[in-house]
Amino acid sequence: MDNLAKHYIAGEWRDDGGPPEVSVNPADGSVLGRYVPGHAALAEEAAIAARVAFDEGTWAASPRLRAQVLHEFADRLAAAKDDIADLIVAENGKLRSEAMGETMAGISESRYYAGLARNIRGSMQEMMPGQMSLFHREAAGVAGIIVPWNAPVTLLVRSLAPALAAGCTALIKPAAQTPVVHARIMQCLAECASLPPGVVNSVNENGIEVGQSMVTSANVDVISFTGSSATGRLIMAGAAGTLKRVGLELGGKAPAVLFEDADLDLAVAQLTHGSLAIAGQMCAAAARFLEHESIAADFAERMTAALKAVRVGPGANPSSKMGALIDTANQSRLMRLIEQAGDEGRMLLKGGPLESGAFLTPTLFGIDDVTSALVQEELFGPIISLETFADEAEAVAKANGTVYGLAASVFTRDHARAIRVSRAIRAGTVWINAHLRLFAEAETGGYGQSGLGRLHGPEGLHDFLETKHIFMEQGTI
Repeated sequence: MDNLAKHYIAGEWRDDGGPPEVSVNPADGSVLGRYVPGHAALAEEAAIAARVAFDEGTWAASPRLRAQVLHEFADRLAAAKDDIADLIVAENGKLRSEAMGETMAGISESRYYAGLARNIRGSMQEMMPGQMSLFHREAAGVAGIIVPWNAPVTLLVRSLAPALAAGCTALIKPAAQTPVVHARIMQCLAECASLPPGVVNSVNENGIEVGQSMVTSANVDVISFTGSSATGRLIMAGAAGTLKRVGLELGGKAPAVLFEDADLDLAVAQLTHGSLAIAGQMCAAAARFLEHESIAADFAERMTAALKAVRVGPGANPSSKMGALIDTANQSRLMRLIEQAGDEGRMLLKGGPLESGAFLTPTLFGIDDVTSALVQEELFGPIISLETFADEAEAVAKANGTVYGLAASVFTRDHARAIRVSRAIRAGTVWINAHLRLFAEAETGGYGQSGLGRLHGPEGLHDFLETKHIFMEQGTI
């Protein structure tokens, strides 16, 4: 493919739409490539292509074909993994190791759901003698998948793979910040010999028109969205007109709770990575450090030193330990939040930009006011707050003190307390003495305003399946 990222509709590459836009490398501001933005009419054309493939083809009734396509997709991703990782570094700004980890996770996810595609089973129940009810699990229809920029491979495949495994067809909207990476992934799909035309479609966008069309289209049955809670609320409202199913993985404000018996060497190592992965631009990243007051000073000193030692630089540089932000607009936004943190809290480590590029060094600040917007709102960057607690009850109350509930971690050597506190924290994932451990086999999702539904694992299929009851009575057939 050339450096023009096109749409993919009904098995064909399309370059109709608006004038080409550029995609910029956030590390140095250079132009990486171009993409063709779509519009509502093009999105609806793609939705109709997916609808025709679902209604008139045999895709939904062919689990072995679906498994084969997902294995072929994984094979194509594996063959292109170095190219894909390089593009992620150049277009997203993250570290090469992070980019390769993301690519390998996408391969794993595709293979995992290839296996599940051949294991979707219903059930039977005899209600009374001669009366039989069959409960059939079948594909929900056309799935609309809206992909964010922070993990353009993983966060696409973790929705697309279960949708295809379930028998759905798909329409994808990639993020405007990562269209070149997305086009490379779509090329891998297009090279899958067993994939019928129209089963997977993709339309680029640089605004909200394509996404709005997907959300309101009568030809789209399910929306799978990963992104901010504010946008998730708009999607729910937009989907209400057609009463389509909506799966949402939204914002997070993950607390890491450290008790007085925590292994601080382990905690610092885990939380340095856990807070700065993808430069903190990750909804499950550790955003709040809650430490018992007896270890507060020691932990703050250790954590400050660890964050200060992180080398920030281009993702392609092996010596870099944290890459760029997605763009300079987010850099400016985060710099304003750092100033606010200095006004409202106790600045322990003040981050700032590098001489060029969308880089920002880590910030750590102490704060007592849990009602502050700095604590309550998702900052989505390398800015972490420190808060203290006196006992377990206060720790749980503070951990649950925001509208979010996506992820959390607990650091303690007390097994009973680890389980007790993990159960008490209202979050979809709680790690014990670890942070940011994610697997294709293990469900993720949120409580509260962190979303609806689950992704990964067997439950990742649920958003894309319907249950049909078929009743039969002896003697009537």
